[in-house]
Amino acid sequence: MEKQPVVITGRIRLKRFDPAYCGGRDKAATKARTEQLGRRIGELQPKLHANARHAVLLIFQGMDASGKDGAIRTVLQYVNPAGVQTANFKVPSAEESAHDFLWRIHQAVPRRGSIGVFNRSHYEAVLAERVLGLVPKQVWRARYGQIVDFERMLVANGVVVLKFYLHLSRREQAARFKERLANPEKNWKFSHADVATRQHWDDYIAAYEDMLNATSHPAARWCLVPADRNWYRDHVIAATVHRALKALKLKWPKPAEWQARVRVK
Repeated sequence: MEKQPVVITGRIRLKRFDPAYCGGRDKAATKARTEQLGRRIGELQPKLHANARHAVLLIFQGMDASGKDGAIRTVLQYVNPAGVQTANFKVPSAEESAHDFLWRIHQAVPRRGSIGVFNRSHYEAVLAERVLGLVPKQVWRARYGQIVDFERMLVANGVVVLKFYLHLSRREQAARFKERLANPEKNWKFSHADVATRQHWDDYIAAYEDMLNATSHPAARWCLVPADRNWYRDHVIAATVHRALKALKLKWPKPAEWQARVRVK
């Protein structure tokens, strides 16, 4: 098994990566560190907003029950909600279907100064639509290049694109589904669609593997995140987001010349 997490820079095979990997870290210490990182992300977000020169887009993909909602909640718990824009892409509406597959995605890209969250994304167009046979092979294969071009354009216009694939094992997914059925507070999370999707497990893994290999480009690499252990998953994501924000070297903007001369009596 390969070490994890990994930023994908070459061709990978998912079966070589352990979804339960945690690097031998202590759970309690790692959770404490994740909370520290979350607080620092919360402290950096106002500077991102004040400068309004960059946006940060977090893209989450993964099998059902891989923990996308939980990771988002943990990593951004100390961020002002007013500075976050979220989107969750369901089955396209009639209006959306009348346009190219990226039309609705572009409209949801966060404005400069904000953190955007895509809980599932434009990548469903090469995942679910491929596995369920909703579009021909020549259509979904062409979308890889279209997605890369789209993301390059976003990055060239000040959007920091961070992509997380939450790598969950089939055994852990089954355990989480059973927990949802047994826990009255989580029953609402379970649907028959989850079972139907699970029956296509191997097809989805093949689709994810092709997606990761075809769309991890220098402007927006994929981060492969072990997802069997929630506490380690959240730590990897928080560390990645914090590192990206720090790399922007954000400072409080100086007042305009006229503002510096204002005297309030």
